[in-house]
Amino acid sequence: MSESIATSHEQAPTHDALAEDFVQFALDCGVLRFGEFKTKAGRLSPYFFNAGLFDDGAKLGRLAEFYAQRILDSGIEFDMVFGPAYKGIPLGAALVVELARRGRNVPYAYNRKEAKDHGEGGSLVGAPLQGRVLIVDDVMSAGTAARESIAIIKAAGATPHAVCIALDRQEKATENGQDVDYSAVQYVRSYLGLHVCAIAKLSDLMHYLARRGGAADAADHQRVSAYRERYGVE
Repeated sequence: MSESIATSHEQAPTHDALAEDFVQFALDCGVLRFGEFKTKAGRLSPYFFNAGLFDDGAKLGRLAEFYAQRILDSGIEFDMVFGPAYKGIPLGAALVVELARRGRNVPYAYNRKEAKDHGEGGSLVGAPLQGRVLIVDDVMSAGTAARESIAIIKAAGATPHAVCIALDRQEKATENGQDVDYSAVQYVRSYLGLHVCAIAKLSDLMHYLARRGGAADAADHQRVSAYRERYGVE
């Protein structure tokens, strides 16, 4: 990997009101929990983020507000939204509804895991893929969904331009079962050439816990800090 990818995580956290509100929202919904959880990479993580628990209309609508605000604040330009199967499908749909509510009506498409062999056929549903495409997903662990989405978008003649996720775990990715010194987000940004924005990052979660200052929060902060010390990237 290129030396252009920054791997330090020594910088002091900065306050991000939108990110802090999102962390609180995720905790209130039970989407973000503390404990001991095994990740895809086989690590024992002290926290777990399960976007599938944004599981009713009110939660999904509020989530879409967070996505829309972060995307608009980022200044990322795009012509349409793509939601990769499966979690990206409702996220993308909710996002375009919220963007339209704010006066920005954009087309939306998503893919099927398996191509349909009847009716309209094919593996894509929704508007034709064209122009600069914004990919929406929940988290990015290995960048697999992003790479698959990029291939689909390019095959349709459109331009994969940016990715927006809910939470950037800011931790090392794995390749062939081995830790590497960059995250999936860094890989997608630096090597696949896409803009990436996240509603919140692990550093925002740590900042939130530090600001709360309760005994339980301090214990969670200590565990998350130790995990980040071992696996974290910026």
